[in-house]
Amino acid sequence: MSPTFFPLDEYFMRLALREAERALEHDDVPVGCVLAAGGEVVSTGENERELRGDPTAHAEVLGLREASRRLGSWRLDGVVLYVTLEPCAMCAGAIVLARLPRVVYGAPDPKAGAAGSVFNVLAEPRLNHRPEVAGGLLAEESAALLRAFFASRR
Repeated sequence: MSPTFFPLDEYFMRLALREAERALEHDDVPVGCVLAAGGEVVSTGENERELRGDPTAHAEVLGLREASRRLGSWRLDGVVLYVTLEPCAMCAGAIVLARLPRVVYGAPDPKAGAAGSVFNVLAEPRLNHRPEVAGGLLAEESAALLRAFFASRR
């Protein structure tokens, strides 16, 4: 089954790609995210693990924290998360706990992806929430950023 994308999905994913590029400014892995509701950006995030010295400072976690602060609730009903790389297990767990209805990601992560590549936390039937997931939007652009980053480290 192919993922379903909507008219604004590409717009928000391109904004997430810009956030990923910002992570390069502080030597972090270029992953970016945008959280949107009602056609508007609620928050953004970029990887900041190196910048903060914090293993939990993934783009998604930072974006979720800011969205919760702005909306005044940990329940992010009606908010869609766009992220350039398939969420890891930690981020997928946070997405489930925040009750996001939908996640759209760019490149799959065959080493740590938790939306179907390695694990499928987002579809785990034993959990109390399962968001809709659409992967592969602008996957090549997302993957190219990551490849260039890691190639520069070798």
